[in-house]
Amino acid sequence: MAKMAETGKKNTGSDCWIHLSIKKSGGIKIDLKSKVQSMYGDAIRKTAEEILKFFGIKNAVLAVEDNGSLPFVLNARIETAVKKCFPEKEEEFLSPIIPQNLFHVKRDKFRRSRLYIPGDQPRLIINAGLYKPDGIILDLEDGVAPTEKESARYIVRNALREVDFMGAERMVRINQLPLGLRDLDFIVPHGVHTVLIPKCEEAETVRDIDAHIKALRTQHKIKKDIYLMPIIESALGAINSYKIAAASPNNVALTIGLEDFTADIGADRTSEGKESFLARLQVILAARATGIQPLDSVYSDVEDEEGLRKDILEAKSLGFEGKGCIHPGQIRIVHENFAPSIKEIERAKKISLALEKAKKKGSGVIALGTKMIDLPVVKRAERVLNLAIQNNQLPVNWKEELKDEGND
Repeated sequence: MAKMAETGKKNTGSDCWIHLSIKKSGGIKIDLKSKVQSMYGDAIRKTAEEILKFFGIKNAVLAVEDNGSLPFVLNARIETAVKKCFPEKEEEFLSPIIPQNLFHVKRDKFRRSRLYIPGDQPRLIINAGLYKPDGIILDLEDGVAPTEKESARYIVRNALREVDFMGAERMVRINQLPLGLRDLDFIVPHGVHTVLIPKCEEAETVRDIDAHIKALRTQHKIKKDIYLMPIIESALGAINSYKIAAASPNNVALTIGLEDFTADIGADRTSEGKESFLARLQVILAARATGIQPLDSVYSDVEDEEGLRKDILEAKSLGFEGKGCIHPGQIRIVHENFAPSIKEIERAKKISLALEKAKKKGSGVIALGTKMIDLPVVKRAERVLNLAIQNNQLPVNWKEELKDEGND
């Protein structure tokens, strides 16, 4: 009996629909309908034949309805169909990782904004880097319907290798365990920087994921670190937030998901946020106590810019360093409002200059007026200055400009 499988989406821009029917004879037949057939029809057929040959398929009918999909999408959709017909096949049809995606990120990099993109929506993935978020999250969890999770893994895997995210940290939100362990197989060998752990309630979950990543790094000879970002989304998670934050040296941030959290405690999410105030503080305290970044939840009303602005300023006042975004239009507002104030910048400059003066004198004591400045305050000042430079509020050579003005 013939094996058949279909995957993908019809009438959806930058995507394609695939129907694969395995035959006993007759060779390979490609039935192609494409909006760009006159220009790329031959290339699409050639790619399809190459993939089928790679997987050892000699007799099949492959129907393709293409709506301008890029190669990484077409390849993923065809491979998904093949694997549905032959689950036992372990080979992967991979294109080279583009040079732009070979960089690594520092564990303490700025994560002011992280943009969520559903992992099965290539039309949104393609241009995500244009909006300049600090991180791009390819979502395999809530953003993807249960029936689409398997095919989304191939899309995300190929996107990590072939899509230019323009310097943004490449993040993936996996599914809850045990399904999330299978997700790791699709992302760890392919250039993911940070793995988001949804609905994290126990430190053991972090350790299980960390161990699986370690095994995959050994298997694939990956030397670069892969970071973790647990998401607190329940009462139990909030109570265990310190244990979760301290569970792995690869944790770089702790964040909170307020939609799921408020549902878990039986409350409505309000603009005032009284129902989640304690949990947000627990996340901040756990992150600070373990030396990682506390990051706030998303703001769900994409049309309410003023509400978003107020929400960011409150988050910043509590101690959060960043916020999730569900729409590209939120990124600019997040960056502007997490930027340091003029007062913060001026104080940081004074502390930095005092440090430089103390070093020239060979003194271990840093003084600002009559006040002594300790190391944590110096580190905070350096972070404020770096953030000001990144936000174009301060030139990189601001100290040199002061000297040129005679303010040495």
